[in-house]
Amino acid sequence: MRKKRAGKLLPLLAACLGAAALHAQDDAAPTIARIEAAQPPNRQGPLAGLTLPELMQRFHVPGLSIAVVRDFKIHWVKAYGIADVESGRPAETTTLFQAASISKPVAAMAAMRLVDEHRLSLDDDINSILKSWHVPGHAVTPRSLMSHTSGADDGFGFPGYDPSAPRPSLVQILDGKPPSNVGPVLFARPPFQAYKYSGGGVTVMQLALMDLVGRPFAEFMRATVLDPLGMSDSSYAQPLPAALASRAARAHDGEGKSMGAPWHVYPEQAAAGLWTTPGDLARFIIEVQKAVRGPKGAVLTQAAASAMVGPVGVGPFAVGLSIEKRGEGWYFSHGGSNWGFRGDILGHVRKVYGVAILTNGDNGGPLIGEIEARVAAAYNWDLLDKPLPR
Repeated sequence: MRKKRAGKLLPLLAACLGAAALHAQDDAAPTIARIEAAQPPNRQGPLAGLTLPELMQRFHVPGLSIAVVRDFKIHWVKAYGIADVESGRPAETTTLFQAASISKPVAAMAAMRLVDEHRLSLDDDINSILKSWHVPGHAVTPRSLMSHTSGADDGFGFPGYDPSAPRPSLVQILDGKPPSNVGPVLFARPPFQAYKYSGGGVTVMQLALMDLVGRPFAEFMRATVLDPLGMSDSSYAQPLPAALASRAARAHDGEGKSMGAPWHVYPEQAAAGLWTTPGDLARFIIEVQKAVRGPKGAVLTQAAASAMVGPVGVGPFAVGLSIEKRGEGWYFSHGGSNWGFRGDILGHVRKVYGVAILTNGDNGGPLIGEIEARVAAAYNWDLLDKPLPR
């Protein structure tokens, strides 16, 4: 049955190409068409000659949604393909995708809001906040936890849980005790000695924030970041409420086939639990850019935003966001990889442009990289001579 449904994918993609467009201004139409078309001969690589729907077919990605930022505004948003190959439901600009690890910088923004309110210090021992669990050994700080330099040695990547399976508490996750499906979070070295990506460290930060504010994490994120930024199509609720589940994209494997369960559930909300749209993630990008420009954004002061784009001195991360120089520009970014979902956000630190892309397929990464390169070329971003690295 799954093979039969997967065989319907290509005609469904063709039928649903451009199924929805929101805020696609008239002046964006030629740019959108350029991104969707086969690229000119000066573009190198085997993907340049493919149109956007052909790229989706090449990588077996059923659904895709894109939002582009220009001049502190969402220039256009557009969805392509299929949200769910089981039902044939088309992807729309209001379709929710799992953001996966893009959850981390959005959660970091909430922490920085508490820093602005003098309720949290980036450089205090996290054990001064934690009530229900404690980090052993060296004093570990929020700055180090959110930049993956705390000494946490787990390297997680959370696989999530089938919606029908028992789910662990955060303490069980951190201790590696059943029904957790990962090992314990261990701290192998003092902070700021080395960089190692750590979903476990971000989960420690989630527990600390919950202990500090005394509220469920999804409720805290709604009040602190999502509502103030107008991210009305986003939620950290795990599992996703029925009212939103009807608009959610389904997880698909690397061949574009459905994967049994419609998606996995992530109690590690700060690390992997955000459901959202590219349009809402574009609002997050704009908030960082506005606050960095100063004097403040809707959520952050200039000082708080500067911490989110300022390297901590070890590794490629600031507080919550990856930072790197590409060509002559400095960019902040974060990728996401959950079971059946891939995504990425990218924004220029000083110039007010960026892009957010979400897909509902395990093979979405190469597709996202090619789309980012096409957006950069179409808008004359800093880097034009080669695809943006993943």
